[in-house]
Amino acid sequence: MTKINTWDMHCHTIFSDGTHTPTQLIHEAKEQGLAGVALTDHDTWSGWEEAEVAAHAEQFLLIRGSEITAKQRNDDKKPTSVHLLAWLYNPQGKKLNDLFQRTRQNRLNRAITIVNKLSHYYPIDWESVTNEIKEGDSTTVGRPHIADALIKAGIYHTRTEAFKGALSKDGPFYIPVHSPTVEEVIEAIKDAQGVVAIAHGGSLERNTQLLTDTDIQRYAECGLDGLEVWHRENSIEQQERLLQLTKHLHLLATGGSDWHGPSGKLNQLGENTTSEDVVQEIIERGYLPVIQ
Repeated sequence: MTKINTWDMHCHTIFSDGTHTPTQLIHEAKEQGLAGVALTDHDTWSGWEEAEVAAHAEQFLLIRGSEITAKQRNDDKKPTSVHLLAWLYNPQGKKLNDLFQRTRQNRLNRAITIVNKLSHYYPIDWESVTNEIKEGDSTTVGRPHIADALIKAGIYHTRTEAFKGALSKDGPFYIPVHSPTVEEVIEAIKDAQGVVAIAHGGSLERNTQLLTDTDIQRYAECGLDGLEVWHRENSIEQQERLLQLTKHLHLLATGGSDWHGPSGKLNQLGENTTSEDVVQEIIERGYLPVIQ
């Protein structure tokens, strides 16, 4: 059951790989009894305007943000994928806008290449994928849109099945996305006067090699504000580890569902949340005001 007076600080809509609109997100968050919600689509702020209109109409609190993919280069080892949640930044920040432009183009190029490979074995092509992209050029394109095309073609029933099948990271069609370094992303977010936290940093589903305590300390020294402690992919042991790190490094401890809509992921809106006092600290640190 959703906790009253807490916020879900990690949610996606059709402006990236979610299946619901920002308007639906706001309505469902209010229905769940959340105090507020953060919109964090991948590498974009395109959904903010619709979310703001919906928040005003519902008289519901909204924090505007994004999720940005980065990589940590490891000596002689596979890179560690790091996702960063950026909240309340100035959308006119040049460094961040340049970074978004690069990362969105990289995602698009990667998706096209994957589809070209898949088309030799499955009845999909780039047109069938673009039919699943709901907001055209305003959408950050990713593998979930390819999954939707495979579902439409009758190959799979759900995105989860597609990601365990043809879109598996261990499969022959996988191509890693070219991403900036964690330091580059933190620098761009801080340049835009935003607040930044590492998302699902204890998820072994995403990385066999997690960020070490020393890695996280280094990023804290670069300007990192927090860690997403409460996330379904962080084990109980990892949640405790990350929580202790927030205390040791004086970082904010946040939680979020990573909601993508009911047909996007199993994650339920409000299943993990952030306390009101931590949200207030995020608001105080950020450039933009909360929408209310």
